[in-house]
Amino acid sequence: QVQLVESGGGLVQAGGSLRLSCAASGRTFSSYAVGWFRQAPGKEREFVAAISRSAYQTSHSDSVKGRFTISRDNAKNLLYLEMNSLKPEDTAAYYCAATSAPRETSYYTDYRRYAYWGQGTQVTVSS
Repeated sequence: QVQLVESGGGLVQAGGSLRLSCAASGRTFSSYAVGWFRQAPGKEREFVAAISRSAYQTSHSDSVKGRFTISRDNAKNLLYLEMNSLKPEDTAAYYCAATSAPRETSYYTDYRRYAYWGQGTQVTVSS
């Protein structure tokens, strides 16, 4: 069991930056693969980025590659999503998610693989 709480969302102008944080509590944060997903009104949940247990592997969706960076600090039980060059189409509720991973290099891009979810934080990018 792990509890996840996102923060850092808000309103930002196009071209601006935000850093989202996800604070984790519970059993051994470092044993979980973690990811970020987003969901805009009228759209399906979309993969954004994922990171393996000890950050050996990361993955970013094509739509955010070069603009967003996922990272984690296991010592602080924190997951981050650094978002730069934000676009209006990035507007969505952003969720962090975690799941037990069998090895250090495991990560998942399919939301169905994640067992634990935060409550979400809203990111709105104005034109």
